[in-house]
Amino acid sequence: MDRVGYPKIVASAFILVGVYFLAQGLVHLASLWMLAFGSVVVAVVIRSVADPLVRRTPLNNGLAVLVSVLVILVVLAGAGALFGRQVNVQVQLLIERVPGAWAQFQVQLESSPALGWAYDRLSEAASQADRALALAPKIAAATLSGLATLALVFVAGVFLALHPAGAREGLLALAPKPARPRLREVMNACGVALKGWLKAQLVSMILVGGLVGIGLALIGVPAPVALGLASGLAQFVPIVGPIASALPGLLVAATGGMEPLLLTLVLYVGVSQLEANVITPLVQRNVASLPVVLGIFGVVGLGILFGPLGVLFAMPFTLVIHTAVTMLYRQDVLGDETATAPGQAPRRPAPEAASPPP
Repeated sequence: MDRVGYPKIVASAFILVGVYFLAQGLVHLASLWMLAFGSVVVAVVIRSVADPLVRRTPLNNGLAVLVSVLVILVVLAGAGALFGRQVNVQVQLLIERVPGAWAQFQVQLESSPALGWAYDRLSEAASQADRALALAPKIAAATLSGLATLALVFVAGVFLALHPAGAREGLLALAPKPARPRLREVMNACGVALKGWLKAQLVSMILVGGLVGIGLALIGVPAPVALGLASGLAQFVPIVGPIASALPGLLVAATGGMEPLLLTLVLYVGVSQLEANVITPLVQRNVASLPVVLGIFGVVGLGILFGPLGVLFAMPFTLVIHTAVTMLYRQDVLGDETATAPGQAPRRPAPEAASPPP
């Protein structure tokens, strides 16, 4: 073997080994990557408050981030002080009401010959749920671990918000130098897309939660504030969240009879349609948005790959992937001049070549 080809073979072997360990890391540390992405989302939220402070006040970057974190914590604490007691009371009411509503619903199913099959399936599910109660200590420990993880993600997000350019340039240092300017543009577009989507999502969550809470209060369903809060928070997780948040409200409404149940069902369906066809298009008119089909497959695919964390961050993660694919593949590889990624500045058409003089 000649001396010229030997280094190439060694380098190829090292590359193959590196790719193998990288693939293993992607598989076995899947939750870690999703938590890292969660810290990026936290950093984007903090920068959404800090950037206007840097532009409009004499505060430097570090102080602006500190003020932003304090503002976010004060807003959360203020909301907890204003509504925490009422929400806590109504959550306790829900905890007391839901088992009775579930039992009443089972009795109604059992008494209906047409729904006997559904009752048998629900009975099996209930027996499995009873067995799951034996795991309550483990579930409580997992909950505490989850809270500690969220705190870690928040701290990591604060550090990312302090030096976003440093983190970006650190990742770009792994890419070839000729590709760095374009990758920097893509990463900036992803950040703008995330910031716009999060702002729009916050508005949507507030509107949906308020409409559901007011509607349930008018119908007379118990604990409307807690149920409205659950519906608002569930908007962050599309498809799965709204359905899961509607189930407790329907169960509690069923204890009042068929009329409150039907009215509550109409309310949830009506608010869902209003959110999909009016609220979301309005609040996302000038910000990043995703096709509905991509959102659905994003939730399903990331839920399979990463579990609950994948479902939680499915929409922002899919938005980032959509932006990167549009810019790096559709625009750069396919040469599609009409493709515009979420968060990307409008592309200027290339100037026409001047015709040669006659």
